[in-house]
Amino acid sequence: MALFTRSWAALRAAVADLPDADFARPSGCTGWLVRDLVCHLVVDAQDVLITLVSPAEAEPTRDAVTYWEVADAPPAGDDPLDALTVRLAAAYQEPWLLRFHLDDVGSAAGRAAGSADRDRRVTTRGEVLTAGDYLDAYVLEWTLHHLDLVARLPDVAGPPAEGLARSRAMLEEIAGSAFPASFSDADALLVGTGRREPTGPERTELGGLAGRIPFVLG
Repeated sequence: MALFTRSWAALRAAVADLPDADFARPSGCTGWLVRDLVCHLVVDAQDVLITLVSPAEAEPTRDAVTYWEVADAPPAGDDPLDALTVRLAAAYQEPWLLRFHLDDVGSAAGRAAGSADRDRRVTTRGEVLTAGDYLDAYVLEWTLHHLDLVARLPDVAGPPAEGLARSRAMLEEIAGSAFPASFSDADALLVGTGRREPTGPERTELGGLAGRIPFVLG
């Protein structure tokens, strides 16, 4: 729970400190501005709240790693929910409204996570997980989106080191292979999930793994 809380708090703090002009800049999510990404975070926070109050009796069907569906190509931009996010973000018009909504709903999601029983079973997307595994999965979500947030904002603080390390470990479990030790945690995540292309030397170091990336998580 503590790592979820630290990762989520750091991401929300980074958004809270953004100048208005930065909301109109591109994010690391292809086709999304920073405002679109922040709007998506509002929806993510709502999902956390909904899931934590959706108990299940059945045995878990997923854990923090198998929670993720893996595709081999990034979204094409024609997903209805992605399109809705862009329209909804534009409807906010003023950045302070997005900041307010993220702080409001995001703070509630953080409090709910902090008081959750890790062993309690919850259901989401037709699957059953323990609350602990569900929140651990979201460490990867927050970390990747924090990297998306700062992709073109070099003066904004990035995700916490411990969140980067845990997220890399989860991605390596998903990949079934470790990334080269020379890769920083951030670079392993960016290259591994297709957020940037590997350089020539990086591709050489990746070896056989180079032919299997990206791992597009959804």
